Amino acid sequence: MTIDPSIFRDYDIRAIVPTQLDEEGISRIAKAITHLFKPKTIQVGRDMRLSSPKLHKAFVDTLLKLGVNVVNLDLVSTDMLYFAAGTYPEDMAITISASHNPPEYNGLKIVKKGAVAISGDSGIYEIRDLALSDKNLDRKPIKPAKLKRRDVLNGWVKHLLTFIDTRKMKPFNVVVDTGNGMAGHFMPALEKHLPWKVTRLYYKLDGTFPNHIPSPIEPKNMQDTINTVKKIGADVGMAFDGDGDRVFLVDETGKIISGTIITAIIAENLLQKHPKETILYNAIVGRIVPEVVKKNGGKSIRVRVGHTLIKEAMRKHNGLFCGEHSGHYFFRENFFADSAIIAAFLVLELMSEKDKKLSELVAEYDKYPSSGEINFEVEDKQAAMKKIEGAYKNKAQSTDWLDGITVWFPEWWFNVRPSNTEPLLRLNIEADNRTILNEHTRNLVKTIRELGGKKKV
Repeated sequence: MTIDPSIFRDYDIRAIVPTQLDEEGISRIAKAITHLFKPKTIQVGRDMRLSSPKLHKAFVDTLLKLGVNVVNLDLVSTDMLYFAAGTYPEDMAITISASHNPPEYNGLKIVKKGAVAISGDSGIYEIRDLALSDKNLDRKPIKPAKLKRRDVLNGWVKHLLTFIDTRKMKPFNVVVDTGNGMAGHFMPALEKHLPWKVTRLYYKLDGTFPNHIPSPIEPKNMQDTINTVKKIGADVGMAFDGDGDRVFLVDETGKIISGTIITAIIAENLLQKHPKETILYNAIVGRIVPEVVKKNGGKSIRVRVGHTLIKEAMRKHNGLFCGEHSGHYFFRENFFADSAIIAAFLVLELMSEKDKKLSELVAEYDKYPSSGEINFEVEDKQAAMKKIEGAYKNKAQSTDWLDGITVWFPEWWFNVRPSNTEPLLRLNIEADNRTILNEHTRNLVKTIRELGGKKKV
């Protein structure tokens, strides 16, 4: 049996297969989940990775032997899993997936009924401790468990279409790159209901990822989308990650649109339909978002980075929507969970209503240049952040420790926050203009290097 303790993370379980996790290991994890949460029935899906069928079978077979009923969802994107968890009555929903990671990875994403995420604070590390313990986790079932199949694709498509008025949607020319990942499973079913002319890139499900790794947050993996948009003169390009729950958009000129701008566009669209609602945004999303929310009569709340933290904040504040810099977008009417395709829908809907190209729409919000995320390898992250605070605090308008250290000035601001999984500090800077941005980026990079930080390329 192979289970590497390091595969258990704040938001999910992710491992290299089989060196960090094998079939016996995932069986042990199934036993730990059953022992800890005592579910009667679990919905179980998987992605298209080469190791997913065997891991899925080992996981399901173990649940059945323990007397846990299983609803087999088979192939699902992660946001389809959230739909299943929010729509159906089973106690938990779990998918075998490793999101955007390279082919050798796999893992689990776990939610309870209602799409309530299981995180490091609510069970993942307890699962780890049980799975790695000597405790006997076997049990004799009171009665034989039942296995049934459920196809959620058509129901999910109907759910997605409730977020927009398809009658107002223009017949856009759209390039969609699914990266041989799970968006290639649901997009054909969705396209039947849309007026778009879609140029498909890499829809075939293939866990070897023969074209590029399905991680659109890395610009190199966006290049095929950009090139195709330019070549055919498309209106917009979309690139999804491996499990289909993140999307990055490209305008008609080939420019990648930031998560901050997408968040601002979606906030305006939703506040027109739902005035005076609460919009959340994470700690490194830019200033244009609260400005747009205020302009459109909403209330904005800044929250910590991380999807389980955001979902908890969404429920606490009954948030209508929350946007992240990293391509995750969360919606109250989607069980407070994230969905890439809903986000894309809402951007193209506002393009239709305003009768603007995506670049023209983006120009309305593109006020503040930013550095993007700059990563540094740092051994003592907390000590480095304290020293950074000390170097800037006396000159600053204000500081806060909502998520790492954020320092505010009249014409610019920056955030330095620690990675949860690596010895990294992540620097983000935004300013009123490019000159101010460049000056302070140079200074901060120099400061972090003087503290022993090594810039990661």
